[in-house]
Amino acid sequence: MYTMINQIKTFFIITFLFSSLLFAQQKESVIPISKPDTTKTIKADSLAVPDSTKPKKQFDVDAVINAAASDSLIFQVKKKKMYLYGSGELKYKSTDLKSAKIFIDYQKNELEAFGIEDTSDTAKVKLKGNPHLTEGGETFEGSYIQHNFKTQRGYISLAKKKDKEQRYEGEKVKKVDKTTYFIEDGMFTSCESDTPHTYFTASQMKVMQKDKIIAKWIFMYIGGVPLPIPIPFAVIPNETGRRSGIIIPAFGQDNRLGQSFRNFGYFWAASDYMDLALTGDYFTKGGWGARSRFRYAKRYDFNGSLDAGITKTSIGETSDPISKKEDVTDWNLSWSHSQQFDPTFQFSANLRFVSQDYLNKNSMDYNTLLSQQIYSAASFSKSWDNSSISMNYSRTQYLDSGDIEESLPNVSYSQNVFYPFRRESSFAEGKQKWYELLGITYSGQFSNSNSKREGVKVNKMGALHNINLNFSPKVGYINVSPSFSYQEKWYNKRLKLESAKYVHFYPNGKSEVRDTVLDSSVKELNFVRTFSMGVSASTKVYGVMNPNFLGVESFRHTLMPSVSYNYQPDFSDDVWGYYDFYKDSTGKKVRYDKFTREVFQGVSSGRSQSINFSLGNVFEMKMAKTPGDTTKEQKKIQLLNFDASLGYDFTADSMKLQPLSLRYRTQIGELLNLDGYSSYTFYDQIIEKNQYGQEYYKYVNRYLASNGKGLLRLTNLNFSISSTLSGERLKSSEEAKRKAPEENEEQVAIEKKDFIALYDDSQSPDLSIPWNLSLSYNYNFSKPNPTQSDVSSNLSADLGFSLTKNWKFTVRGSYDFKDKKVSAPQITVYRDLHCWEMNFSWNPLGNYSGFRFEIRMKAPELQDIKVTKSDGIYSGRR
Repeated sequence: MYTMINQIKTFFIITFLFSSLLFAQQKESVIPISKPDTTKTIKADSLAVPDSTKPKKQFDVDAVINAAASDSLIFQVKKKKMYLYGSGELKYKSTDLKSAKIFIDYQKNELEAFGIEDTSDTAKVKLKGNPHLTEGGETFEGSYIQHNFKTQRGYISLAKKKDKEQRYEGEKVKKVDKTTYFIEDGMFTSCESDTPHTYFTASQMKVMQKDKIIAKWIFMYIGGVPLPIPIPFAVIPNETGRRSGIIIPAFGQDNRLGQSFRNFGYFWAASDYMDLALTGDYFTKGGWGARSRFRYAKRYDFNGSLDAGITKTSIGETSDPISKKEDVTDWNLSWSHSQQFDPTFQFSANLRFVSQDYLNKNSMDYNTLLSQQIYSAASFSKSWDNSSISMNYSRTQYLDSGDIEESLPNVSYSQNVFYPFRRESSFAEGKQKWYELLGITYSGQFSNSNSKREGVKVNKMGALHNINLNFSPKVGYINVSPSFSYQEKWYNKRLKLESAKYVHFYPNGKSEVRDTVLDSSVKELNFVRTFSMGVSASTKVYGVMNPNFLGVESFRHTLMPSVSYNYQPDFSDDVWGYYDFYKDSTGKKVRYDKFTREVFQGVSSGRSQSINFSLGNVFEMKMAKTPGDTTKEQKKIQLLNFDASLGYDFTADSMKLQPLSLRYRTQIGELLNLDGYSSYTFYDQIIEKNQYGQEYYKYVNRYLASNGKGLLRLTNLNFSISSTLSGERLKSSEEAKRKAPEENEEQVAIEKKDFIALYDDSQSPDLSIPWNLSLSYNYNFSKPNPTQSDVSSNLSADLGFSLTKNWKFTVRGSYDFKDKKVSAPQITVYRDLHCWEMNFSWNPLGNYSGFRFEIRMKAPELQDIKVTKSDGIYSGRR
């Protein structure tokens, strides 16, 4: 009976509503109603033609409206009003409203939503089913909401607005447009807790979505206790990412410069493609500093930054005759740029120019302070199918000595191997003539270098050409490769040495004549042409064993023997003209290389003729496949790489057999890496005395085996072992919800690191990893003679561990076993305090010792609210 009455009721409602909307509004509406979940849909009729003779109504619904209610839904057709009771939900465009009661007036384009009394609350204070309004991806909560979905204006009572990282609340919220709200007795917090640990209150707040929050007379509450002094006015960023604003300074103490006021400035986020940071320092005893950084980027095209800095410090006292006051100016200029014009043409630059003491006076980074070299480089490169060209600039600055090495330009061209006699049809025929295997490669380089050492400037310029001919026939299972190399160097000057005499005066007035050598440069065009030839043969031999035991299917041992012969004439012979001579005071001829000081140097003296043997070994293991698993590939593990090499020099006057060299490396899963090298000699040594009667060891052309001392003797051994271990990552709901870096985000071109940070500690440690350990051990053993040896070794460690889910400790440093001392130790402690975080860094030893303790708010826009205590290097002291 109830079902029949409901169907009759539904029929009449649909009939009246359809007729009313069709004739009064020239729109068609379909309203299906069901029980207990009542749902209706209103659709605009795209075929309806408006009647121009009738006045235009104020009913401006221009999209689909979906409404649902668990209790009842009432539609007053004539008044054009709708009432939803019991878990009502209304969806219109980007607006989604959920509430216990929802009233809608379609003529005024307004809606009201209420919560209802919670009957379980005996005090009759609590409400349930409070309105939840979602608009444009933002959600608002309140006990009462009034909203105009045409003008986007509204009113919210006891409102709450919550984002992922922040929220604000207020007794009354008035919405004046899509993005602007006025809040009375408002509260703002970045704490996720329902009862926030830290929050800010203000009598009046203006909120501009994805822009800023403006408030006046702000009280900060920590643990529910307000700070006694309010902030008269504040502007708080209301959007994550890069924002313009003031950079909060850091205070410190310097023994020479007095109290310091560091890193105060302004950051300007001009757009998604560029920003500018300006910071400065001030010292009470005299001195100042200024820095700037300009960044620019265009995603998938180019990016770069330009940094500049200058400091002027006053050291000493004016009234002190011993320590006279002195003004020192230091500077820094750096530019980095990367751009790819197309897949074959690109440009990159990383240039830095600094004065000798700039980093020591301005950097707080431990690794930067320990560095003694500044390297700069820039490169243009262009490639084709079979060749490439590049133009480079390089500069190395030695901070300890002030020396500089610079190369500009350095142009290189390379031509990959090509076969001039190969026919196009040879591949189709499957056969090649012997001359078709002849390949040619070419490389050329032009370099102009300048250096300054101990105040002396030297310029070097030259060109280098290399042509290689390769021929690689295969004889059975052996690859035979004859080769011929031709090299030509072009120089614009050569070296000339002459003997001379000068008078040396002693302090007692006596003097004597001494010999010296004068050097000069003769400017003339010179060509240095050399060549070499050789032949090599190699093959591979495989050995396989299939144990099928303990999950191991097979072992494979690969042997790679090779032998090579190389020959080069003696280009120091007079017939080539690359060597000259001068006569010393005794009349003896002293020969020298005329091009030894040029950019590509000269030629080696003596004929070279040698044969070299090498044997490579690779030990591998293949794991058995899991029965029934057809998705995974079989796992292959490389157990050990072991190489041995030995040579014989035909041109040596003695000890022609070269030392035996062994190299070995292995990786045990992802846990352990081992790399080692050792060398052995076959020759004996004897003890002799020099002109001062001191004994020393001398190699003699006599094998150790001939004296009964064994086949060979170890002379060098070094190896390194490294391992990186970590605990299993802890899974959490927050980690599971973490998105990929670029998922559903705007493709901004500049990273989030906004300003020039004084301390690079903006990244919080990963607390989801319970512990991690990196170990590296290096061992070096040298034994130049049978009775003397030298051993050095050191152990480096980096340990991080979490005592609880909120505590993270890191200890790093190295220990020298020879000197028995610890080098560059550092201890850091991190504590997650929910909406706050604590950082502690301590360098206990060395010239750069010191500590820094800081507690700051975790939210990026509030990280300048902090308490800091520092000493030593972290406070600016040296």
